[in-house]
Amino acid sequence: MTRPALIGDIGGTNARFALVTPGTTTPHDILTLPCADYPGVVEAVRDYLLRVGASGENTPQEACLAFACPVHTERVTMTNNHWDFTKTEVREALGLTTFKVINDFMAQALGVPHVSDDDLITVQEGENVEHTARLVIGPGTGLGVAGVFPARRAWIPLPTEGGHVSFAPTDAQELAIYERFHRRYGRVSVERVLCGQGLLDLYRVLAEIEELPPQAESPAEVTQLANAGDPLGRDTILRFLKILGGVSGDAALTMGARGGVYLCGGIVPRLIDWLPHSGFLNAFCAKGRMRPYNEAIAVHVVTAPWTGLLGAAEALHNEEVE
Repeated sequence: MTRPALIGDIGGTNARFALVTPGTTTPHDILTLPCADYPGVVEAVRDYLLRVGASGENTPQEACLAFACPVHTERVTMTNNHWDFTKTEVREALGLTTFKVINDFMAQALGVPHVSDDDLITVQEGENVEHTARLVIGPGTGLGVAGVFPARRAWIPLPTEGGHVSFAPTDAQELAIYERFHRRYGRVSVERVLCGQGLLDLYRVLAEIEELPPQAESPAEVTQLANAGDPLGRDTILRFLKILGGVSGDAALTMGARGGVYLCGGIVPRLIDWLPHSGFLNAFCAKGRMRPYNEAIAVHVVTAPWTGLLGAAEALHNEEVE
């Protein structure tokens, strides 16, 4: 009997675990567990395996877990919860022969090639050019930017810190937005604007510019106001998506992403109805002499709920992933 492998996608609030048959990328027995309920990752994994009956001869000996934090050192300290561990401790405690730890956005990038067409919403048809890089970008708690490149035997991940490049205003209102962000934060990265907190900050800044009383106290409330017809909420969502379009277009040029651009993360799929009415696509393509280049790039929104798990499954036996 072939033992299943363990895969996981672990954020600050929830840990998503699944099993996968080695050599495949289709997760099964998917469960989401609250991180706050467990002292650490070992206890969470043990409870998950107990719940799905993966014990005895069925206990996984291989695992790949993705974490929403830096993972390049032996010790992994979660940014937004209390989990703190060394890779060796976890491997020994769980009796694993193979244990890979990757960043959660690398998992998103590696998962994109395995997402079905049914879980993609096309924003721009473009031309998917074979054997070229794909850009994966997504605002959530921060702004993740990564790529994948098709090698002969595996997908090569291209991790970046592209969310921390400088924000470049492109019109008068964005100059006013930049000035107010700069007064508060000093240097303004694109992540300062294109994330959950950034959406709320953008709303407050636009309220100041338009001399309107702000009503939202959270990013979710900004979206709720916009959906209810509030003009300030609407302007915030439209401006957020327009800025995302410009940043995505710049990143596509930098990466040479003729294999396509894939928008993922927790925010964009919730704003999908706003995309056609925003300046996203125009900003994506408005690159002067390079407009034809970006107009030929396919752009998709990824709606698959388990992209990170697909990426963890891909990474498990991917020789390009250490």
